[in-house]
Amino acid sequence: VYSLDGLLVFGLLLVCTCAYLRKVPRLKAWLLSEKRGVWGVFYKAAIIGTRLHVAVAVSCVLMAFYVLVVK
Repeated sequence: VYSLDGLLVFGLLLVCTCAYLRKVPRLKAWLLSEKRGVWGVFYKAAIIGTRLHVAVAVSCVLMAFYVLVVK
């Protein structure tokens, strides 16, 4: 059974990873060039991570606190 907090962690890690990979020129051209289809998910996650970097960072800190302390 999957939990909601596991899906949130996965989503945050996907957004953070894609935003980081967007800064690497070779990987940006290879992985984040498609804007549609399955590969488009990585492109859109990279855009979200780049444009909302403050909100994503705060979400990562809150999720880390939740996973380490509360759970």
